Amino acid sequence: MSSVLQVATPALLCFEVNGSCYRTRHPFGVQLAIYCFGAMGMLLTVLGNLLVIISVFHFKVLHTPTNFLLLSLALADLLLGLTVLPFSTIRSVESCWYFGDSFCRLHTFLDTVFCLSSIFHLCFISIDRHCAICDPLLYPTKFTIRVACIYIAMGWGVPVVYTSIFLYSKTVEEGLGQFLQDMPCIGSCQLLFNKLWGWINFPVFFFPCLIMIGLYVKIFIVASRQAKQINNMNKRSGSEHQLGPTRRERKAAKTLGIAVGIYLLCWLPFTVDTMVDSVLDFITPPIVFDVLIWFAYFNSACNPLIYVFSYRWFRKAVKLVLTRQIFYTRTSTVDLYQEE
Repeated sequence: MSSVLQVATPALLCFEVNGSCYRTRHPFGVQLAIYCFGAMGMLLTVLGNLLVIISVFHFKVLHTPTNFLLLSLALADLLLGLTVLPFSTIRSVESCWYFGDSFCRLHTFLDTVFCLSSIFHLCFISIDRHCAICDPLLYPTKFTIRVACIYIAMGWGVPVVYTSIFLYSKTVEEGLGQFLQDMPCIGSCQLLFNKLWGWINFPVFFFPCLIMIGLYVKIFIVASRQAKQINNMNKRSGSEHQLGPTRRERKAAKTLGIAVGIYLLCWLPFTVDTMVDSVLDFITPPIVFDVLIWFAYFNSACNPLIYVFSYRWFRKAVKLVLTRQIFYTRTSTVDLYQEE
């Protein structure tokens, strides 16, 4: 009996060493389902965001400050799908990390950078829409390509610096030694398994979201008031002339508001769990943690779907890309807004 246990025990571990994590062995059907789900998520994330990037890059009519922010947001989601999700899928199925400590650190770095970059870009897009709706006359001079490029640089630079400090700075690791806990076991790839991380990450997530919610509430109030004023003026004069933001800009604000709402829906459960878990000594079961993180990852595949259902110009651009007309005709100058 003892010999059987000695043979069976190593099979339940990630590595045959002392302190190894225990491996959760899923039935083959469950493993196959997780792999299929992960592959579909990666495919949807990569292809959807690639279409956004190609569309904005190729069609000159889409070369606007807002769309450049959308392009940069799509790039962050695309890179997440290419570099992070494949290895996260394997970790979810095997419940172990087999790619070494150095790559574990790099994987965590890329994961954090791309996710933080997404929320920063959404916050900057909210500021853009706020300017377009609440101050339409000055918007073309206030929010230029140069301003968009500055926001894009901040949207990438701040997450890179912030994550680098916590993952690669020995000074921070030594200075916060009393807050850090040792790795729970070998093979978990939980570099940020400490009480302080959850409390630091929460405001980094929460304050941009609070800004976005406040801006979109104001946008909704101002847009509703302006729509009533425009309708009243048109009724009196019998004119279809519009003052203030155009219908296209109001629709863009509404669409991006939906994107922000979905972002909150996807990321808030994981962020709250990270903070609460750090207080309760990390009691979240691994399978629940996996579900929450994949629910957050799913947000990267959502934005292209939102654009498909909301933007006629995006549907036209996708049709031209998928039918390969962009290679055979001079489509870069096509007016995708013509039917709107």
